[in-house]
Amino acid sequence: MLCSLFLAASVSLSSGCGKNTSDNGNSAANDASGSAVSAASGTRDDTPYCPTPEASGKTVYGNDLAAIDASNASDGYIMAVYKGNVKKVKMQITCPDTTIYTYDLSNEYQTFPLTSDSGNYHFAIFENIKDTQYSTAFSVDADITISDPLGPYLYTNQYIRYTKDSSAVAKGVELASTASSDLDVISNVYNFMITNITYDYDEAQNVQSGYIPDVDEVLASKKGICLDYASVMTCMLRSQHIPTRMEVGYAGEAYHAWISTYIKDKGWVNGIIEFDGKDWKLMDPTFGASSDSKKLKKFIGDGSNYQVKYIY
Repeated sequence: MLCSLFLAASVSLSSGCGKNTSDNGNSAANDASGSAVSAASGTRDDTPYCPTPEASGKTVYGNDLAAIDASNASDGYIMAVYKGNVKKVKMQITCPDTTIYTYDLSNEYQTFPLTSDSGNYHFAIFENIKDTQYSTAFSVDADITISDPLGPYLYTNQYIRYTKDSSAVAKGVELASTASSDLDVISNVYNFMITNITYDYDEAQNVQSGYIPDVDEVLASKKGICLDYASVMTCMLRSQHIPTRMEVGYAGEAYHAWISTYIKDKGWVNGIIEFDGKDWKLMDPTFGASSDSKKLKKFIGDGSNYQVKYIY
């Protein structure tokens, strides 16, 4: 089978944000290095939660060119690997709701989330022939039952990559150490991000299709684009056992990334995470980090314009 794949471009922002040095109601103060400091510890358990995805080999679909390990699909993810010699390989996942996700695939197992709940998923792996021409290396349909709908949002995956040894996980523990509730953790992480990570205009101008955030590199450089902001924050919250979705779509007319979190007894707070004691406000860490809110608001629109296209 020969086909042309029209792949979604990576997030690219030509307008962005500067550093916001306001405290924003953070429950922990920040020292000059951006580290959270507090005279008291919180009552919430801040032990990092970093389950490792496994390709256990119990349920595997594939051929000589590729393998898809669905052994833990009930937890909300599959793992896939390409075994051939073609350098440029793509994987597509067609979800029960017909949303199609396209990923790069390599010769090492990688983790891909199943974000449309239970149902029939179509998995296809394509080898590049030339330009945008691809041939099918392998494809399969699989009926999948996901035991916990929150499962996909507690694991690492291709776009949110970390381990228990990641600097971002350690920073999440530090920020959670003063917290007495999940809301405290969310507030601390959010305020750390918007206070200490600045928008990278150069990267936004030059980002390439297929860009994958490196959460530890973003922390070290203290700069990034919207996909970086969302990925780092998702990592910190998931590793504190707070289900978090990184959402990619349109904010106004711009392709953009933000997050939503699941709060016990409240459910999903979809794209509106910041809480000032009275109201929920859109939690877009890129927007929050702007010192020129009018400029960025014109670029990404207001909260009503946020339209989710992909969830990771």
